[in-house]
Parts: sequence; structure tokens; C-alpha cells
Amino acid sequence: MINAFVIDNGRLQQVSVDHPNDLEKVLPVWVDLHGQTLEERRWVEQRYGVRLPTREELTDIEASARYYEDDGGVLNIRTDFLLDEDEVSRNVPVAFVVVKDLLISVHDEDLPVFRLVRMRARIRPGSLSDAMDVLLDLYSTDAEYSADALESVYAALESVSKWVLGKNLSDADAARALESIAVEEDLNGRIRRNVMDTRRALSFLMRTRMLKDEQYQEGKQILRDIESLDNHTAYLFDKINFLMDATIGFININQNKIIKIFSVAAVAFLPPTLIASIYGMNFKVMPELDWTVGYPFAIILMILSAIAPFLYFRHRGWLE
Repeated sequence: MINAFVIDNGRLQQVSVDHPNDLEKVLPVWVDLHGQTLEERRWVEQRYGVRLPTREELTDIEASARYYEDDGGVLNIRTDFLLDEDEVSRNVPVAFVVVKDLLISVHDEDLPVFRLVRMRARIRPGSLSDAMDVLLDLYSTDAEYSADALESVYAALESVSKWVLGKNLSDADAARALESIAVEEDLNGRIRRNVMDTRRALSFLMRTRMLKDEQYQEGKQILRDIESLDNHTAYLFDKINFLMDATIGFININQNKIIKIFSVAAVAFLPPTLIASIYGMNFKVMPELDWTVGYPFAIILMILSAIAPFLYFRHRGWLE
């Protein structure tokens, strides 16, 4: 799918592209390729004289492959954008190609950040004037989206915190808490990776000296916002580690309670076991063998010897 956007009366307007000739009729500031076919890629490459990155190239991690300017002055940037929907979070790679006053973006999945930028640009006249404005607005909106995702992580951890630090946390509850904490830890890690990648892309963009003064200042403001998000992710990692340690600690306490009960039971049954062992001996000379009340006496003695340690342990509070 090819989405072309032009500036019309200070607003970003979408132009339908169903044929190569449609690209010849307009001068867009942004061409967005989402889940494009090979034919659509060729349309864009031939129309604007650029080479678009392949899907394999989108995942390169080397800085030299992610941020560079070629001999023709074409700017190439690879950036990951966060996708957090329906309890599924992942980082989606996006390629940006800036040629003259045109921004070309290539990605396989529709992203909330892109939808939000398109919606805002239609209702806010004069917010965008050229391709660099669009690119910076995408990065600024990505920082906002990451901040919203961090707020959801914090809210989820607050709920888990009340659950974990409440009374009578069972092993089943602890298992569910650990699962929730693991999910939020994964999302927090993806957010941190996303803001780190955005910081690298913005730093490269500002070093190219292709930004106007007001755009440069906007880039600095986005970097400050990202810095605050980075600090917040570090705080959430500490909170996640605390909740993880607390949950595991409560699991250990529950297990210790079970082991304590078994230990107390074993100690409580030691005296009756000793009595039963004595009266189970088969020596020739044993006075109790001919005793009429010997059997009930042994049974009563074993019961009393089991009850006495139990009462003592309960008095000392070892069964709580």
C-alpha cells in the first residue's frame, strides 16, 4: 500500500495512489509504504530515483547501515517504532529515506504513531511545512506514545504491588503476579530500546545540519523528552526487580511454612515412635508382656507423647 501526502492549505492531505501515473501528478512531502508489494516499491524507486531498503536491511544493527547519507545527498535512517496493542508489544523496524523535500517511509505493519501523525496534521493547519517537519513530528509522537506505554506499565505494576504486598499471598497468586511482572518487564525493555533508538536517529539527524533553526530546537526538545523517559524506564526496572524479589520471597516463606509443618510433625511423632519401638521389642524377659493393661497403656502413652510436643510448639508459636 502506498500513501502519498501533500500540504494543502497548511494541512496534510492524503492522495490515493493506485497507479504509477498517480505519483506523477502530485508533489508529495511524504510517501508512506506500508506492507508494500515489489511492484509498488519499483513505482516509488523509479519515480524518485532512490533505492529502498529490503526487509533484511531493515533489521541491520550496525550504525553505518542504519544512519548514513549517500553520495547523492539522500539521507537514510533506520528506526524502531513501538507497537503496543492487544497485550502484544514489539518493536517494528521503519526505514526513512529523505531525498530533496520528500520523506519516504517503509514498514511492514501499520503503526499507531503514523496514524496519529496523519490525524493531527489534518486537523492542525500549519503544523507541518516540509518533509523534515513530518519526520520530526513522527519522532515526537513516538516519544509521546512511549510515554503513554510507560504510564500503562506503571499502572499495571501498581496493581501488582497491591496484590503482592497484601496479606495471604498464595503460591497460585504469586505465580500470576510473576507472570504479570514478566509481561511488564518485557514491555518496559522494549520501550527503553525504542527511545534509545530514537535518540540515536535524532542525534544523527541533527548532526547532518539539514534542519532549520526551529527544527533543530524541536529536535533538542524531543531529546530532552527522551532523556526523561529513559530515567523513568530505569525507575520502573528497579520497581520490577523489587516486586520480583518480593514475590519470590513470599513464595519462599510459603514453602518454609510447609517445611516447618513437616518438621514439627516429624518431631511430634518421635516420642510415640520411640515408645512403639520399645514395646515392639521381642526380648524374652519383658515385664509388660504379661501385663493385662499393657496394650492400652502403650496406646495412651503414645497419644499423650504426641499431644504434648504439639501443645508445646503451639504455645511457642512455631505452628503459625
